[in-house]
Amino acid sequence: MLDQLKQMAIQKLQEKMGANSLNSEATSGAAEEGASSLIDSLMEKVSSGDLSAVTSLFSNDGNATEDSGIVQNLKGKLTEILQEKGMSASEAEAEAGNVAPGLVDSLKEKFLSNEAGDSAFSLESLSGLVGGDTGDLLSKAKGLF
Repeated sequence: MLDQLKQMAIQKLQEKMGANSLNSEATSGAAEEGASSLIDSLMEKVSSGDLSAVTSLFSNDGNATEDSGIVQNLKGKLTEILQEKGMSASEAEAEAGNVAPGLVDSLKEKFLSNEAGDSAFSLESLSGLVGGDTGDLLSKAKGLF
């Protein structure tokens, strides 16, 4: 599932960042690095037992996507990545601010979807990737939905 999640994130980032000042190679590289950063952040939260951050992010609990620590972290990482690829600081910050919440909302749609094609996108699948007692913690965290 992580590969599917990462590929979807790369695709969404490339779509959303397509009309920026970077060339297509730099934009593709930034999309791949940004997607990796998001996956790393999610897995860090899951493996550390902070499932509430992930369940809140991928549920309709009323919290704004932009307020999530995970999204704030992604914005910061994307800003850094875009600057490393040659974008000005102000443009990189604006681009990351526009792209990060939309990316996470796109992923949220997959986790909330009841369509058969989206069945791999589940919090249970995320928790299963780290093993241990995370499955038990996830069961407790389901009450947040």
